[in-house]
Amino acid sequence: MSTLTKLSAIPYTGPAPTNRNVYTPTEAPAADARGEAILAALNLSALTQERGQDLPTFIVDRAEIINVLRALHDHASLQFTLPLELFAVDYPNREQRFDVVYQLYSLANNERVRLKVRLADGETLATSSGVYQAYDWFEREIFDMFGIRFDGHPNLRRILTHENFQGHALRKDYDPAQRWLLTDAGIATIHPKIAPQFVQEEEDSDFERVTLNLGPSHPATHGTLRIVTTLDGETIVGADCEIGYLHRCFEKMSETHTYQQVIPYTDRLNYCSAIINNVGYCMTVEKMLGVTAPERAQHVRLILSEFYRISDHIICIGTNLVDMGALTNFWWLFQPREEIIALAESCSGARLLPSYLRIGGLAVDVPSDFLANAQRIVNMLPRYIDDVEALVMKNRIFRDRVEGVGVISREDAINFGFTGPCLRATGVPFDVRKSNPYLGYETYDWDVPVAEGGDTFARFLVRFEEMRQSLRILQQAIDRGLPPGPVMVDNPYVALPPKAKVYNEMESLIYHFKLIMHGIQPPVGEAYFQVEGGNGEVGFYIVSDGTKHPYRVRARPPCFPIFEAYSKMITGQTIPDAIAALGSLNIIAGELDR
Repeated sequence: MSTLTKLSAIPYTGPAPTNRNVYTPTEAPAADARGEAILAALNLSALTQERGQDLPTFIVDRAEIINVLRALHDHASLQFTLPLELFAVDYPNREQRFDVVYQLYSLANNERVRLKVRLADGETLATSSGVYQAYDWFEREIFDMFGIRFDGHPNLRRILTHENFQGHALRKDYDPAQRWLLTDAGIATIHPKIAPQFVQEEEDSDFERVTLNLGPSHPATHGTLRIVTTLDGETIVGADCEIGYLHRCFEKMSETHTYQQVIPYTDRLNYCSAIINNVGYCMTVEKMLGVTAPERAQHVRLILSEFYRISDHIICIGTNLVDMGALTNFWWLFQPREEIIALAESCSGARLLPSYLRIGGLAVDVPSDFLANAQRIVNMLPRYIDDVEALVMKNRIFRDRVEGVGVISREDAINFGFTGPCLRATGVPFDVRKSNPYLGYETYDWDVPVAEGGDTFARFLVRFEEMRQSLRILQQAIDRGLPPGPVMVDNPYVALPPKAKVYNEMESLIYHFKLIMHGIQPPVGEAYFQVEGGNGEVGFYIVSDGTKHPYRVRARPPCFPIFEAYSKMITGQTIPDAIAALGSLNIIAGELDR
């Protein structure tokens, strides 16, 4: 039975939450000092600290990576149990060409750590999927994009591209314009990518096993997901997933565009809460530049983020109920959603994908009636949330469809790298807005909803309550009013000068020319910044080589590890159960595939 609780803070015993609005020189020494303490606690010769980073960062010997990961996971005082990220960076002019980068989080201590393994071209690395289940798919992605092989991996095959794809797209020597079409002739040569794992032997059953394709041409998979299920009667005894149908090459495109030009691409990651993606990306670059957006811009960013969070949950709940046959809720919820995207349209001129933020602030100021319209939406939303909740929460059919369906335990959710509502539905009170507040979230009074049960019903409970908590934040933000002042930082290396000055002052004309032609140029280095998205932690890891183009942009996709666990969650259940569970995970293909 799923139950809901609300926590006003995340309990942990480590250092106080940090506000990472600004990357300052004092941050690196603090990370270095913490890194020294971690080194002393582990006492491993395989670790070498890389100083001057925004997180405690270590270079790890290739042969020792599994021992180091286990030590970080199992150490009683460290407990880095949540695998956040695993990706690679290509440095073709370096003898050890690749950095394979691991990022871990300690729920117990509210701290992060970064590990780097350096590999020469052709060198392999031991699989870490036995330590952290989430790294199964992450290693497949590295293999697909960079060609790095992981010894002992249970199923090392491409994940975002098809099997006829040639080369590895995120290598620096791969032509961004190259395309590989999958033809009918090519399909016949592909080795099967899907291999469902069975939970029972066929002789134990009274039925002949049947293999059923669920998607991608299925309304509940939205043309972007494929699940191959093996049925024993009506019970799913094996399942495997295929993704990549909406692979947009976000990370490759980011390398050939300027920092400001990347912003519209971030909209299309989670297109249900685009503003939040803008916030995460822009604040990462601002962290590298050492600038802070004006207070007015930050206030608007927070308000729009919370509106888009509500919109994201509305889409998740509404479409999930449609998949289960409850159409009324969909139409009812989409009325306030229309008001939310109309508010964004009044600011930017665009609706679903506003591309409204800029590095250093906002594209333009909000209209004069922004707060009045925001208040009107805040006033109307509770009625719609309450009505839909009343329609389903006491509905016997709905409860039968969601209770005990798509269950994942707290331990498995952590091991798979869950964040966001899906993790909080297992009883883990992790929310980036509380643990690492940004945009002033620490100054607002609100709770973190947590449910017990880890099933589809628990995920419904969490999202309903999160919408109400977002309304609490929004009401406080509206009551505070918009701070006076500009919405763009006053820095000629980041923001274009006003047109009047460009037309009349030579200095402003030069700054305008330099920004248009040479773009924003963060100092050489790397940084990671995280925000709380609609589905969990959205993080951006950016490497700058000092030019106008990012050397590497990595988006941390919360959907990716969540969907990896889906096969396990539906094994032993039925196809209708699988449909109900899938919608509750809120898989957004633009973020999943990137």
